[in-house]
Amino acid sequence: MIKQFKPTWMISAINNVTPAQLRAQGIKAVFTDLDNTLIAWDNPDGTPELKQWLHALQDAGIPVVVVSNNSEPRIAKALSTLDLPFVSRALKPLPFGIGKARRNLGLRKNEVVMVGDQYITDMWASHLAGVASILVKPIVTTDAWNTRINRFFERFIKLRLAHLYPEMHFQEELK
Repeated sequence: MIKQFKPTWMISAINNVTPAQLRAQGIKAVFTDLDNTLIAWDNPDGTPELKQWLHALQDAGIPVVVVSNNSEPRIAKALSTLDLPFVSRALKPLPFGIGKARRNLGLRKNEVVMVGDQYITDMWASHLAGVASILVKPIVTTDAWNTRINRFFERFIKLRLAHLYPEMHFQEELK
């Protein structure tokens, strides 16, 4: 069961992943969680580095789709300056949102990657959807109240994964 939470890759930040690294892995689209993965949950403006990364992926023809458990109005407001497509109420860890985003793009499972900062929602949903995953460090150390519950349980998941997979650690790029 614990293997369901193991990410394919662990990268320090989403904007460290380059179009060339994605292409080398056969990835044609990036699905990403919203809060604390793409933007800080309490600051929807995004950073200049994020905007540069999004432009680089767009120039490379690699779409970025937000797959979030948040409501449509919340995501639309948060993404108003980033102009990204999204799937709201994705029901992660269930695979429905990832599957919907993948089908909308007409891609196979091995052609997409899900990026997120949580084991319980993002990594587990990736496994259930049969797609690769990238775990990133949360952008900020604070969380919304509902995420704090997941973080409590994630401590036990991290300990078990570290015991079973001692080679797991955050890297600066996709290898």
